[in-house]
Order: sequence, then C-alpha cells, then structure tokens
Amino acid sequence: MKHPLGSAQRPDEEIVLIMGFFDGVHLGHQKVIKTGVKLAHEHNLKSVLLTFDRSPRTVYQHEKNYKYLSTMQRKAELVEKLGVDELYFVEFSTDFASLKPQEFVDQYMIALKAKYVVAGFDYTYGKKDIANMQTLPQYAKGKFETVTVPEQLIDGKKIGSSAIKEYILHDEIATANKFLGYNYQNQGIVVHGLQRGRTLGYPTANLSVDGEQLIPAIGVYATRIKVNDTWHDSMTSVGYNVTFKENTGVTIETNIFDFDEDIYDQHVKLEWDAYLRGEVKFDSAQGLINQLELDKTNALKILKNNNK
Repeated sequence: MKHPLGSAQRPDEEIVLIMGFFDGVHLGHQKVIKTGVKLAHEHNLKSVLLTFDRSPRTVYQHEKNYKYLSTMQRKAELVEKLGVDELYFVEFSTDFASLKPQEFVDQYMIALKAKYVVAGFDYTYGKKDIANMQTLPQYAKGKFETVTVPEQLIDGKKIGSSAIKEYILHDEIATANKFLGYNYQNQGIVVHGLQRGRTLGYPTANLSVDGEQLIPAIGVYATRIKVNDTWHDSMTSVGYNVTFKENTGVTIETNIFDFDEDIYDQHVKLEWDAYLRGEVKFDSAQGLINQLELDKTNALKILKNNNK
C-alpha cells in the first residue's frame, strides 16, 4: 500500500494518478482523492496517489519549524480509508525540486503510465505561473487526460490546510474538525511528567508527539485517547503549568476518565473534540481542583453529544 517511489514495483499498466501534498487529508483533499478513485473504478484502472515526504514549502520557501496536520503514517491511514489502491511517497529533495516542469511530467506522470491525472485546482509542479493545472495538458503531449477538481468551500470559505491550521491555533478546533471532515488528531508516546496531576486526584498522561505535528492552542479540551486499540473519554490541557510556576515549556497532559493503567512508553492517538477554556492561573491547588471537576463535567457532556 505505502512505499517510497523507486523501492516499489512501478505500475505495469495504465493508472489513474492522483497528485497532491494532501497535508491533513481534509474535505477538499478528500474530494480530489474520491474523484480519482471513482474514475479508476469507472475505467477499471488502478488508482495511485503520489505525494511527498515533506512539504514543498520547506524546500521552495525554506520555511523553518514547519508544522504538519498529518505525519506520513497518519496520511497513509486517512488515504487508505478513501479506497486508493497504491500510495507512493516521493522524497522532496533539492534535486527533485529543481526538475523542470516537463521533466517532472515525463518522470512522474508519463513514466508511471498515467491515463488520467487528477489534482486540485491549485496543484503546481514547479513555478506556479508556468507549472499549474491549466498548463498541464501542454506538458502531457496527449499521453494522459487532466482532471481538475475545483475549489471546495464550507460556508463560503475555502477548505485549505493553512486555514485549518489557523483554526487549530486560535481555539477553533470545532471549525477545524468541520473542515477536516474528522476530529483532529495527534499521535505520540506517553512520557514521564512531573506527576502533579496525581497529587490533585487527576493523574495525567504526558504526550510527546511524533514528528513535526501541529499542536492546538494553549487551553483545556474535551478529547478522546486511543490506548491499546480502545478509545477512552478524556480531557487534555495544553499549557505551561502556570499555577505551580514549573518551567516545563508547553506540555500536553491528558486525564483519562475511569482509567488506571500504567501506559508509559506506549504509543497513543489523541483526538481533539472541543475547546473548553483557556489556561488560568489559580491561587490555590483547591481552586484548580474545583475547576478540573467542572472541566470533566463539561467534557463528558460534549463527548456524549459528539459520539452518539
């Protein structure tokens, strides 16, 4: 299913090739992918999705500390659910980035035996003024047909990865989830923290996230966490431990409801359902405990409604 291009068997028959970076595989991306899968079924062809191991922005625009909505593993998971037959990851190296548009089309579309190439309206394969979906038929030289999926909107707003990141970073996780078409998720390992929550009666699992994933804004959230293939209701704090003034940097601490197992070093998935409140500094431990009780009540109410 998932492999770097080159190490795997290249297609030996005509295919429908779906192109894009697809960070987050949001509803706009899903429309592109479903269009390609449907086309493949209609023409009895295999659907192949070609994407990259990193954002082109980190190479072209030299963006530092770029944050992703999905790791490669998560992207593969989301793509697989949409019925794609094969998924290829291309290493977006500087050599690859320097390919001329015709070279890219020859090596990564025509050489892959594409009969149809499906991509979003804003897909580019070089400088956007010369290497876009409007110019692609010229480079195709009659070898394949181009299918362009138009801009997708919700409430008049474009569904895009950049907009979704802004929602996640500005307490609007519910809007981000609406545009993603699923609840945003982080994956990572449970690590040892200060164990402050245990002394307050709210033990927490501290999450160290995989790769360069985007972490939601500071605050407290209604969440669900997957441990050993089982989803549990929970609440999660993203914050700086301001009440106790510990200099820990930003931590992700999840209190799992009705759960008492040692899960250190386990890989978990954390799903963000709703934003509850911002980080508040309390004058006493009891003030914080009272607030945590209220947070738990609010989180359970939201999670019960969201997962009916």
